[in-house]
Amino acid sequence: MKAIDGKSMENACRLFETGEINNFETGTTKGLQQIHRYLFDGLYDFAGQIRKKNISKGGFRFANSLYLNEILIKIEQMPENSFSEIIAKYVEMNIAHPFMEGNGRAARIWLDSILKKNLKKVVNWQNVNRELYLQAMERSPVNDLEIRTLLAENLTDEIDNREIIFKGIEQSYYYEGYRKEE
Repeated sequence: MKAIDGKSMENACRLFETGEINNFETGTTKGLQQIHRYLFDGLYDFAGQIRKKNISKGGFRFANSLYLNEILIKIEQMPENSFSEIIAKYVEMNIAHPFMEGNGRAARIWLDSILKKNLKKVVNWQNVNRELYLQAMERSPVNDLEIRTLLAENLTDEIDNREIIFKGIEQSYYYEGYRKEE
């Protein structure tokens, strides 16, 4: 495990502490870019910018950069009326992976913003097992039932609970292989 990059985690916490998250668009590429820029500004020169190169992880190739803008428009148009529709949109955004780095951390905040706006719920990430989550996300391009079930079991209507929000941010970094510095 890598030590957590304190600056981006501080930025993630500040995003909620200041209420700035409420000023960002919900469910759009622009909103995801706003989140990414807020988290990683000063850390990555590409913070908030859609990637221009192809990337892959663990043998999985994410959306081709040549078609990425068109793909993001299609994802933006996906409905957000039910939990299933929101998870389908989240899975598609993960497949697109629009940034060079930091996609997972930004997308989980984006997902919670959509859930909060449309369903008055968020994921209680601290209760979502890392290995189960990563396995479910890996399989989600083929079938999103596993990730949908895992996240549905951990939904809460405590959308303004500070502990749920901040423990969730910490867990989000843990999913990416970061640990809190001792």
